[in-house]
Amino acid sequence: MILDTIDHSVRYEPLHPRLRLAFSFLRGMNGQEADGRHEIDGDDVFALVQRVTTKPIGDVEFEAHRRYIDVQYLLEGEETILWAPISAMTETVRLYDETKDVAKWRLVHPHTPLRLRPGTFAIFYPEDAHSPCVAAPEPGPVTKVVIKVRGA
Repeated sequence: MILDTIDHSVRYEPLHPRLRLAFSFLRGMNGQEADGRHEIDGDDVFALVQRVTTKPIGDVEFEAHRRYIDVQYLLEGEETILWAPISAMTETVRLYDETKDVAKWRLVHPHTPLRLRPGTFAIFYPEDAHSPCVAAPEPGPVTKVVIKVRGA
């Protein structure tokens, strides 16, 4: 898991060959992009623009992905994303679904809260369970972009 600002994103591009495309897309955004999927490099790299309302911590679950690395970037609002290593997940809510590339678990303690403000991003690898869209501290609207980067 990595947490930083978009101003420092270039330093993370060497970590995976497709991260350059992801960060280039994020740096080129103007905030007027429509909700939904935006093609970057087919199914290897694509963006999901989302306008959502964050949820109270009691209403969230952890998730993790096997095929994709998540780059979660906040454009507007304030969001908390909870992080814990996938090895800490104990109570399965949904077994891994290969079609949706997701498994889900109940909230675990301890976990680490990451506070995202506009211009910040977090990178989650397959070993990183995460719970996005958590209220920070009160529920509120956020505009965020999730870039899905095929890991293999």
